[in-house]
Amino acid sequence: MKKHVAHKAPKRVKYIEFGVSSASDIRKSSEIQINHRDLYYSDTRDPVKNGVLDRRLSCCRVMLNETERISFIKRLRTVGIDNLRTQQIIKSVTATCKKVTYCMHCKGTNGVVKKAGPLKIVHEKFRQKRTAIEQSEFINKLETAVKDSPELKSVVRKAQEELTPLRVFQLFQRIPDEDCELMGLDKNNGRPEQLLWTAIPVPPCCIRPSVAQDDKSNEDDLTVKLTEIIFINSLIESGINKGASVGNIMEQWDFLSLAVAMYISSEVPGVPAQISGKPIRGFTQRLKGKQGRFRGNLSGKRVDFSGRTVISPDPNMGIDEVAIPELVAKVLTFPEVVTSFNINKLRKLVINGPLKHPGANYVQKLADNGMKRFLKFGNRRDIANELVVGDIVERHLDDGDIVLFNRQPSLHRLSIMSHRARVKPWRTFRFNECVCTPYNADFDGDEMNIHLPQTQEARAEATILMGVKNNLVTPRNGEPIIGATQDFITTSFLITQKDKFYTRAEVTQIISYCFDANVHIDIPGPCILRPMCLWSGKQIINLLMKPNHNSPVSVSLETKTKSFSKPPPGSNRAPDLCPNDGYLVIKNSEIMCGALDKSIVGDGKKKSIFFVVLHDYGTKEAAEIMNRLAKLSARWSCNQGFSIGISDVTPGEILRNKKDIIIEAAYKKTDELIRDSSLGKLECLPGCDDEQTLESHLSGILSRVRDDAGNICMQELGRHNAPLIMATCGSKGSIINVCQMVASVGQQIVSGSRIGDGFTDRSLPHFPKFSKTPAAKGFVRNSFYTGLSPPEFLFHAVSGRVGLVDTAVKTAETGYMQRRLMKALEDLSINYDTSVRNSTNGIVQFVYGDDGLDPSELEGEGYPVEFNSNWSHIEQTIQIDSSNPQSLSPFLIKKMCIDVTSLDKFSKNCTKSWLDSLYLFCDNLASKLAKLRTVFDLPSYIEAPDLLNTDDESFGYLEFLDNDADYASRKTVNNILQVTKKRLVKFFESCLHKYLKSKIEPGTAVGALGAQSIGEPGTQMTLKTFHFAGVASMNVTLGVPRIKEIINAASNISTPIITAKLVSNNNLQSARIVKGRVESCLLGDIAECIEEVYRPSQCYLGIKIDLKTLEKLQLELTLDQIASAIARCKLKIEDRNVRIYYPDRLRVFVVKKDKELLHYNMQNYKRFLPKVVVNGYPQIVRSVISDSGKGTYDLLVEGYGLKDVMNTDGVIGTKTTSNHVMEMQKVLGIEAARQTIINEIQYTMESHGMSIDPRHMMLLGDVMTYKGEVLGITRFGIAKMKDSVMMLASFEKTTDHLFDAAIYGKRDAVEGVSERIIMGTQMNIGTGMFKLLVDDDVSPNSQFSTSNPSKIFEIDTEGNRDNVNILVSASSADLTSEISKDMIEYNLDSLQKEHVSRKPQLPPSSGGNIKFKPRPLLFDLDDHYSSVSVN
Repeated sequence: MKKHVAHKAPKRVKYIEFGVSSASDIRKSSEIQINHRDLYYSDTRDPVKNGVLDRRLSCCRVMLNETERISFIKRLRTVGIDNLRTQQIIKSVTATCKKVTYCMHCKGTNGVVKKAGPLKIVHEKFRQKRTAIEQSEFINKLETAVKDSPELKSVVRKAQEELTPLRVFQLFQRIPDEDCELMGLDKNNGRPEQLLWTAIPVPPCCIRPSVAQDDKSNEDDLTVKLTEIIFINSLIESGINKGASVGNIMEQWDFLSLAVAMYISSEVPGVPAQISGKPIRGFTQRLKGKQGRFRGNLSGKRVDFSGRTVISPDPNMGIDEVAIPELVAKVLTFPEVVTSFNINKLRKLVINGPLKHPGANYVQKLADNGMKRFLKFGNRRDIANELVVGDIVERHLDDGDIVLFNRQPSLHRLSIMSHRARVKPWRTFRFNECVCTPYNADFDGDEMNIHLPQTQEARAEATILMGVKNNLVTPRNGEPIIGATQDFITTSFLITQKDKFYTRAEVTQIISYCFDANVHIDIPGPCILRPMCLWSGKQIINLLMKPNHNSPVSVSLETKTKSFSKPPPGSNRAPDLCPNDGYLVIKNSEIMCGALDKSIVGDGKKKSIFFVVLHDYGTKEAAEIMNRLAKLSARWSCNQGFSIGISDVTPGEILRNKKDIIIEAAYKKTDELIRDSSLGKLECLPGCDDEQTLESHLSGILSRVRDDAGNICMQELGRHNAPLIMATCGSKGSIINVCQMVASVGQQIVSGSRIGDGFTDRSLPHFPKFSKTPAAKGFVRNSFYTGLSPPEFLFHAVSGRVGLVDTAVKTAETGYMQRRLMKALEDLSINYDTSVRNSTNGIVQFVYGDDGLDPSELEGEGYPVEFNSNWSHIEQTIQIDSSNPQSLSPFLIKKMCIDVTSLDKFSKNCTKSWLDSLYLFCDNLASKLAKLRTVFDLPSYIEAPDLLNTDDESFGYLEFLDNDADYASRKTVNNILQVTKKRLVKFFESCLHKYLKSKIEPGTAVGALGAQSIGEPGTQMTLKTFHFAGVASMNVTLGVPRIKEIINAASNISTPIITAKLVSNNNLQSARIVKGRVESCLLGDIAECIEEVYRPSQCYLGIKIDLKTLEKLQLELTLDQIASAIARCKLKIEDRNVRIYYPDRLRVFVVKKDKELLHYNMQNYKRFLPKVVVNGYPQIVRSVISDSGKGTYDLLVEGYGLKDVMNTDGVIGTKTTSNHVMEMQKVLGIEAARQTIINEIQYTMESHGMSIDPRHMMLLGDVMTYKGEVLGITRFGIAKMKDSVMMLASFEKTTDHLFDAAIYGKRDAVEGVSERIIMGTQMNIGTGMFKLLVDDDVSPNSQFSTSNPSKIFEIDTEGNRDNVNILVSASSADLTSEISKDMIEYNLDSLQKEHVSRKPQLPPSSGGNIKFKPRPLLFDLDDHYSSVSVN
């Protein structure tokens, strides 16, 4: 457990170095030599001495010439070279050596070393033709063996030189040290011969425990394998001593090699797995995989002080509270240090003991050197009396404690947040339903975890960084994620209906639901006075926002709600006159019109009440309003009632009559289309065949059936219909769900098309073969109310099953994708210089997202400040001084804006683009005021009058300028818009404050946030989704597969599409000409016939070209071009063998090499010629002209070949793009590839209705491209991005990375997130990015003067990049005076808690006030030269 105060800074692992142990190293580090195979003595059951369970265990040259050798060594010795570059140089050394056949040192032959079965390698010397003589000499040596064994004759030519372990060992020993460097090996810690074991390390017994069972023992796999190795070794030793046959010893040697290989890894390639029982677990198996050491015990581990149980809802809890069962509270403890303030409380807890809550389980006495006393036993009263300051009491979890609440899978940072505990009876965790969304929790049996932080520091960090109130918005896009849900939304909608009125008694009763009798409430005047006083439901909601006149909350909001209906065409109806009450206007926390629904009180919208309050008044007020609404909803709904019954889904008479008519009409239309299709009368859609065209038309007709029935259904259902209310206000379900229950279930879709054939040529045996009717292809005409027929039920079940399988597959896919993203981006954070860097200080972005703003702090959609809402808020909250209003004229507004934005605090802290947008708003405000004045016959003053003294600001006030103007006009204009100096100044201050707040803070883990923001929405996507790119025929892969393609940087993607902009984009004919130039046209497409002609003198193929087809396709082809294409094809027909006969015939003569093969050649030509490409680009099979609907056309090209398309006449090359990242990189470079990654992820997410802040996509694009090439987020890409062995080992291919690290002697600096977690040290992002250093030796009361010699303390942190050197010295007089300027005065009485009786003694002059100096930030120390006052 972490100590409360650490007096000495802990030592930190600086780096981890990997290497290979030599046999002597292994022997030196050993306790004993193991050479006995027996485990125990049979009589005593003691481990055998020197046995496996002994308890004492704790020319071989690089073939480079001298010039190449010097060149490579120079490159390898470059200062600061990383592992990635080193590996590339070593690869190029290998590639150079491969080309050498004969060694320049010993003249030996250099061949290929390759595997030849399990644990066998051979040297293939004679692969090249120039080594034929040597091969014959080698075979001649084997003649004697062939004579003795004739059966070897057939295989003797395949004989190769075998490289036995001994031969390899001897070769490795001959490698000089200089060559080791060229191979990337360390000559001191990793010579090649050390890679072959001559001594085997035996791990301690604790790694391979022996489990005793009765008289026997159950041994670990490693122990069994070690006994086997020792046994075989002893057999070989005795065989050598006794003179056994060579064959016998070689066989035992092979067995020994296999046993040692299995000891390291049981998955040796080529060795069959064990037939019976589970395979043994070697060292490799213990390290790798989810349950291995790295992922199972180092990166993630089981923890203490945690609990888990089922969750249930409780609207009476605050959104930042969680109810903990008393049973759990008695087990989870917090180590509280005894102080003079809490000693009495802790004594009571100790007396209560472990079984009574609130109590304590353990006491840790300061005098007992940290020994714990369990309070279940012993005299607790005595222990309580013995408590002294400094002791630690492990008390029960109690009300108000900070706990971490988590639900798995933890897909984003909001899956674990801190709540305040409230200990309650019963057995479940309970929390407010508003907080379900971030956890993605429901109450159908979900379980959640609780963790109790064990130090005050951890509690403080949890509250500030992880508190629910501080995480009301999601970092994905800055939208509120915690908001009203389900019943709460329904209640808000019903209570704010126009016809809801309450008497005074009812209003006071309902208002008391919301508060805990702890807030003074000012009841407003009634909205209806006669015949009796009545209050509306809207007024009750007003009181939730602003319960009394002293409340500072003044909400200003104007927005459309879900039920807003557009005015009919030609009507100029004001939006707030919406007949559905679907336009919400809130002024000064009073609802003027509109009903609340999901878009106003729910999550996911920036135009919601909670979001406005959050940005204008902070998290506390927003959470308070949410708590009040939750309590109101639960209690109001219980009294009011809201339920659903069969009457709610009973169709009315109009729907019953019209439904059948609509469906029959649709069936009739589909029959006509099917008949037209079979007769060939159906006109094909662009790029589609008959089948696709028919399906497209039928799908359109059948989808309209449900929509039409749904519209009738919506008109007929009453406004009190429960499903309709829920769908309208957005609390649950949609219009389609209501329609399926009442009207018709509609067409069932599987993978984007109608139900396919499950039987031969039909979907079910109930229908005729080849039937394409709606009923045979999954159209369900019945509703759930009327009931489904058996075929309909089956079709519905098919569609449901596909959904379930899709979800299961998608979960695994997105989980793995999320893990890869997190591993690639985990160590990216914001530095103090605003750059985004990784753990090795590599720069990924100079400024995060190009503007350095935090997505979770943005008020607008992608921009930091919403100027309009801020101005309306200022208008409401800043009252006008009637005696001296200082109303600004339009020209003065613009002048003031220029003056203010040129101040240092604006110009130095804000970007130019934001200042421009601020000026643009002020300019629009001035123009609006000028137009308004013009309408009411007042001078506009958009420009300053010529005679005006512009130096004196008071001359620009409208009170001075409009002195003689009409009073009524002035009053009217001021009522509509009055810009005063006070308001404008406050507006600028508010905008600057919000802009500075939206700047991203140094230390923010932007990489992790980006990975979560892209990975988490993936779980909500459908897996297989296709989207029509402009035309019905061209599918584009979307969903999870598309995201995977992008982040994998796949070289082959499923639907590559090039979007070509045309020079003449408004002419369909010219678009067709360009299409003809691009698309590959085969000879078979334009040939009327290809016939064989046999004559006595010659044989040829006659081709007739269809000139009409050429004309229709608008192909710019001549017979000469066709003949040339045929001559150049793969058949190697020469130009002289292709003759042209105008106007439309060609003859291709067959070359007569062999008269017998003439006929076969003719057939071969005839079969191949229709496939010859005569026009266009061969790799482009299809292209479609896309109509934008605005009279302009684009060309969508399916396939690869961006470079060719860009260079085609009629295409604007500079505006032509592909959705294939790798092709964009190849043709247009790395920047184009980066932009394509960003655009494609954005397009895919938007297609699924998900908004993600572009900054996250930009970061991913930069990570994938900042190395100069596109690196996928895969095991290969991440290995190129990252240099850390530990990080790569904790990701994938654990043992491969560890083996490589040992061979090449890599060094891991332990700087990244994964490595720090594995080593158990603090990571250097977030709060771990900086260190606060305080000198304990300086007494706070000591007085220093300038005459005293400065006492300097230097904290040496050499090699520790995380810490900083600070020189702390005595303060000088001028520094003291400078610091005193910044003193902040606090009233001490207001800071005292009620239960604290002792006040500090103050000097008489202070008058109850005390001054504190705000602690300066670390990086401000430079301002005070090298000295700072330590108080």
